[in-house]
Amino acid sequence: MRALVVTAVTAEADSVVAGLTPHPDTPAPEPRLLPGGYPVSRRDLPGLAVDVLVAGVGPAAAAAGTATALARADYDVVVSAGIGGGFAPAAPPGSLVVADAVVAADLGAQTPEGFATVTELGFGHSVHLPPADLAARAAEATGALLAPVLTVSTVTGTAERAAELTSRHPLAGAEAMEGFGVAEAAAAHGLPVLEVRAVSNAVGPRDRDAWRIGDALAALTAGFRTLGPVLANWGERHADARR
Repeated sequence: MRALVVTAVTAEADSVVAGLTPHPDTPAPEPRLLPGGYPVSRRDLPGLAVDVLVAGVGPAAAAAGTATALARADYDVVVSAGIGGGFAPAAPPGSLVVADAVVAADLGAQTPEGFATVTELGFGHSVHLPPADLAARAAEATGALLAPVLTVSTVTGTAERAAELTSRHPLAGAEAMEGFGVAEAAAAHGLPVLEVRAVSNAVGPRDRDAWRIGDALAALTAGFRTLGPVLANWGERHADARR
């Protein structure tokens, strides 16, 4: 089983790598650089090889970095991982959210009747669905909320924007900026996608004093300590099914 984990920034990648490191005293891997300057760190676990990529911020950068990595190696699953905002009260700071749907929340058009998605406009699709069994097992193992994760190009910073997103996506657990881009690249290669978000702040008015980035990164590390075996077991079951 080989997995590609895509993060936006180095701090997220380091947290994921720490969670995938069986022994704390194991030296951190020296990243290699893909074309375009994308750093990739490798971790090998029983039954699972993981490459952790830093692709950049936003859906376009995430899609480009993911596509670059997928063009150079064969993978079985792609995971978008990092920190993000949580929708209160279901996803408080320090908690984890695993996506049961990866949603492009602001890809579409404003109309007199309200926001229309690209699906409604007839220009494509705005949702990717992770494998239901993998998402459920990942959420159960990590203690995460299983809920849609919204991809936005502009992070929410007002109560009005939070209310508008909640009205359109009442079950949403978190928002972030990369998941849909990662999912688009994975789908182009025929690969399943998973998204895992550690909550650093509440979706709503921008209040940097309330951000808990350190807690979110620690939650990301803890989540990947248990997620590694989940990915390995899921890959083994699906390999048996294909035989």
